[in-house]
Amino acid sequence: MANNNYPYEIKDVDIPDTIVARNHDEIVSIGPKGYIFPRKFREMAAEIYNMEVKPTDVYVFSYPRSGTTWTQELVWLVVNDLDYETASKIPLTDRYPFLEGPMFINDSTKQKLLDGNKGNESNAKDIQNVVKSAVELVNEMPSPRFIKTHLPLSLLPPKALEAKMVYVARDPRDAIVSFYHLIDSMKLANFNGDFKQFWTIKNYQSWSPYFDNVKEAWEMRNHPNLLFLFYEDMKKDLKSSVRRVCDFFGKKYSDDQIAKLCDHLTFDNFKNNPSVNFDLMKKIGLMHTDKEFVRKGKTGGWREYFDEEMTAEADKWIEENLRDTDLRFPSMQ
Repeated sequence: MANNNYPYEIKDVDIPDTIVARNHDEIVSIGPKGYIFPRKFREMAAEIYNMEVKPTDVYVFSYPRSGTTWTQELVWLVVNDLDYETASKIPLTDRYPFLEGPMFINDSTKQKLLDGNKGNESNAKDIQNVVKSAVELVNEMPSPRFIKTHLPLSLLPPKALEAKMVYVARDPRDAIVSFYHLIDSMKLANFNGDFKQFWTIKNYQSWSPYFDNVKEAWEMRNHPNLLFLFYEDMKKDLKSSVRRVCDFFGKKYSDDQIAKLCDHLTFDNFKNNPSVNFDLMKKIGLMHTDKEFVRKGKTGGWREYFDEEMTAEADKWIEENLRDTDLRFPSMQ
């Protein structure tokens, strides 16, 4: 039920019996758009919605696997005067608390992680930090505070647009393929299916429905405090996207400085940068050690995964969801 501290109804979702492979046993839907989350999000929804917003705050947000990590590193460096040294020393996960991240670790999962790291005080401490309220972490940070989230605008604080916000969107077919690989890499995810099975349950994945998430940001793209980026534009012409980010934050850098930043962000350099590769998740047992958080970074790679039937389903899904908006993805033009 909605209450004075939270305007949206949170309802338990009954997952159809036909869906055997899934990554969350208990899920909820929130508000009129029915955003999906693990049940634990119920405990933190109001805390996030009512958190303080400062004009100096910086949010990087998106639907998962849309170039969020890449954009986080770009934005952090632009705002922090290209301080590569600090960026290399402090993992991206420490520079950007993940607002709703703790929702994936319920008490049972936490205990499994602690049991798997018995005798390792360093890992046990890291586990406690992972499950700590991200809002508390944000409150402890000096300004400017950098925040990562996949929440749509409507579930963020009503004053969020008083901060600076950068949203990045990606072709939904590529995003969902990448999301599948992320779920497949997680040790504690309850999913043992192939991509075709994952495709059939896309609307039961956290942060879905995809198009509502993206369209909420798209509708605010002309707000002076929101910058809307497309992953495909960044891949095609990174320099232009970097300059857009610089302009958005009022930063001026020389051509040489821009070139160095683009080199830092090239896929090979980014993939081999330990600061952005979520090694902590492997260290504490959340992620399989033979899997990679930063994978291929391709555009159009979805074609390797979709058969003819799935492609037709995707075409229909996209057409239906773009009917009421002028949102168009670069990959579809």
